[in-house]
Amino acid sequence: MARLVGEFLDRLDLRDVVLVGNDTGGALVQLLMCDGADRVGRAVLVSCDAFDNFPPGLTGRTLVLSGKLPPRLFGLFMQQMRLRLLRRLPLAFGWLTRRGDAATARWIRPVLRQPEIRRDAVRVLRSAAAHTGLLTAAAERLPGFKRPVLVVWAGEDRVMPPEHGRRLAGLLPDGRLVEVADSYTLVPLDQPGELARSVREFTRAAHTD
Repeated sequence: MARLVGEFLDRLDLRDVVLVGNDTGGALVQLLMCDGADRVGRAVLVSCDAFDNFPPGLTGRTLVLSGKLPPRLFGLFMQQMRLRLLRRLPLAFGWLTRRGDAATARWIRPVLRQPEIRRDAVRVLRSAAAHTGLLTAAAERLPGFKRPVLVVWAGEDRVMPPEHGRRLAGLLPDGRLVEVADSYTLVPLDQPGELARSVREFTRAAHTD
């Protein structure tokens, strides 16, 4: 998946790109920072998988276990996510977002309705289960990324440890940390205005450096 993003940048000949990744999207950004980062000018890591937290937390481990099911049974398992009470459990989306339930309900609809999506979801989950050391290895190479990186972390995150945000910022030669209050992992849902402000200030700095 990270290679697909890299190929996308190549095909469009995009340069000095600012990549922003939240949750497992942040894992993809880290992989691109380690490999094929020529087109990446800056990066923003927002409460994301890092180090040994992959698959992340109770939610990630539950999903990876469910990915061992055949796609059809995986779809049946995911049917229970139609119920808000179950979506709000810690093993589902309950510890990922404080106030983004409506969005997470929309996200799972393709899994419930499209066999192709279920098939691809299972493939991704099985791959994650087979490469649990991926980000630990990536962390050893992150100090080689010399460009500016903004690390935005939810101070109350219960899936992505706040300590990991501090570690990432300290590991990167030009990294800085911003902690966001009153938010869980999915900062774009819980504190979109605060996240947008931080990213805007970070990208503005690119024009004054």
